[in-house]
Amino acid sequence: MAEKKAVYPGTFDPMTLGHFDLIKRASKLYDKLVVAVAATSAKQGARFSAEDRLAMIREDVRKARLRNVEVKMLDCLLVDFCRREKARVVIRGVRVYSDFEYEFQMALTNRRMAPEIETLFMMPSENLAYVTASTVREIASYGGDTTPFVTPAVQKHLKTSPR
Repeated sequence: MAEKKAVYPGTFDPMTLGHFDLIKRASKLYDKLVVAVAATSAKQGARFSAEDRLAMIREDVRKARLRNVEVKMLDCLLVDFCRREKARVVIRGVRVYSDFEYEFQMALTNRRMAPEIETLFMMPSENLAYVTASTVREIASYGGDTTPFVTPAVQKHLKTSPR
């Protein structure tokens, strides 16, 4: 029987507790979960390099002992990455309706390019649904306390990174 494998893509700049919640929960649904960290980010206010984002997520995955989770660089179209990884499912987090609109459009586009790949929408835990990476970046830029929103590995990098 083929291994059930999913890909959870994102910029993760930085990874929030909401992202990590989805990683932990999705890892229980699949034999293998690949967290695909976007090599580049067009998002305004990007803070960390792809290498830093990979390192932070890998540290948290290792500390949480999520043995079936791999963290890899996403440097191509998502559907091509999924095919290369032999993954048939894409995990996408949806917090609010505006997230759903965007994610729905992307899922339909991906389906058009790769009908064999399904998109699964997951909601973060209720207590984390309001947390966004952009909010974390803004709080950090003013020296605010980000500990309620990010993992210890991310917190450590936020404290030591310039901005």
